[in-house]
Amino acid sequence: MIKEILLCKYGEIVLKGANRKYFEDMLCREMKKRARAYGDFDIYRAQSTIYIEPKDGEADVDGMFTAASKVFGIVAISRAAVCEKSMEDIARVTAEYIPAFLEGKRTFKVEAKRSDKSFALDSMEIARDIGGVVLESCPRIKVDVRNPDVVVKVEIREFGAYVSAGQFKGAGGMPVGTNGRGLLLLSGGIDSPVAGYMMAKRGVRLDAVHFESFPYTSERAREKVLDLAKIVSEYAGDIYVHIVSLTHIQEELVKHCEEDYFTLLLRRYMMTIAERVAKDKDCSALITGESLGQVASQTMQALGVTDACVNMPVFRPCIGMDKEEIVQISRKIGAFDTSIQPYEDCCTVFTPKHPKTKPELEKVLVQENKLPFAELVEEALGTMYTVHISAEY
Repeated sequence: MIKEILLCKYGEIVLKGANRKYFEDMLCREMKKRARAYGDFDIYRAQSTIYIEPKDGEADVDGMFTAASKVFGIVAISRAAVCEKSMEDIARVTAEYIPAFLEGKRTFKVEAKRSDKSFALDSMEIARDIGGVVLESCPRIKVDVRNPDVVVKVEIREFGAYVSAGQFKGAGGMPVGTNGRGLLLLSGGIDSPVAGYMMAKRGVRLDAVHFESFPYTSERAREKVLDLAKIVSEYAGDIYVHIVSLTHIQEELVKHCEEDYFTLLLRRYMMTIAERVAKDKDCSALITGESLGQVASQTMQALGVTDACVNMPVFRPCIGMDKEEIVQISRKIGAFDTSIQPYEDCCTVFTPKHPKTKPELEKVLVQENKLPFAELVEEALGTMYTVHISAEY
C-alpha cells in the first residue's frame, strides 16, 4: 500500500538569517495545532519543507491538506507518495500513484531533485527514467518540457524519496504571531475582514473590536460580524471580539452637534475607544479596512482628523486598493457572501446627508467639545463584552 504525505514549502522565512529558526518553530507549532482536528500526524521540517506524515490509516489527509493550505507562511503544498530510495521502488510507486493525477491532462514533464548526492543517478537521469514510466502508465499523455499541464516531481532527500504531481498554492505570508498583535476594527462590511486577513498574513495575531448601536442595529447584525470573525479565524487562528455599544454616543451627537460632522466625530470616538481596548489587550496597533477616497470619511483630510486622537500605529492594508480588488480577496477567503447580507452596522445609523470631506481639525474639535468626550468614552467601555471565536480548521 502506498503511503501518502503532504510536503509544505515555505517561502520568505528562508531569508530570515539568524532568526529563521524562530519563524520555523512558529510555523510548525501552528501546523501541529491545526492537525489535531484531523488525526495523528508526525510533523517535522527539513530543507525549507514541512512534512506532514499520517501515523495511521485513520488520519484525514484530505482535511489536513485543506487546513494546511490556510496556514500563513506556506507558499506551496504537494500530496506525495513515499518511496524507498531505489529507482525500482520509485518507478513502481510512480506507475501506481501518478496516473490518477494525470486524468484529463494532455501534457506533463518530470522534474527531479537529488539532495542526497550519494544516490546513483543524477537529476537528469532520474527525470528521464521516470518520464518513461509515466508514458508507459499513461500512453495518451505527451511530454511538454516548456508548458506542461502537470509537473511530476521526484525528490531524493537524505531520509527518503517522494513522488508528486502538481503543486497547489499555499496562503503565503508569515506565520501568525511572528509580528505582534493588532486590534482590528471589525464592521459587517466587505473591507474590514479583508484588512484583518491581510495583516494576519503578515504575521499579526488579531483581536477585534466591534461597535454596535442596539436597538438601531439588530442582533442579527452582531451575529453577522461574529460569522465574519469565524471566517477570518480559519486563517488567523482564535480571535477575541470585543463588542462595545455606541448607542448613547450617537444619540448625543445627534442632539448637540452639527450633522455634517456626525461621521467624523463618531470615528474619533471609535478610534479612541479602540486604542483603549488595544492597550488593555496588549495590541500594538489598530487595523482598519479604510480605502483612500472610497467614502467621505476616508479622504486624506478625514483620515488625518481621525488619526489625530490616537497615539499608536494605524494599519490600513486596503488603503491603496479599489473596491474590486478588495472584493476579489473577500471572495477568495469566503467572506463576501456574509459581508453583503443586508444588516446595518453602527456606521450607517444617523448618516449625514452631506458629510465633511475636507475637515479642519480645529472645527472638528469645536463640535467635539460640545460633549463630555472622556466621560462618554468611559461609559461606552463599560458596555464592553467579549466573544471568543475559536478557530475551526
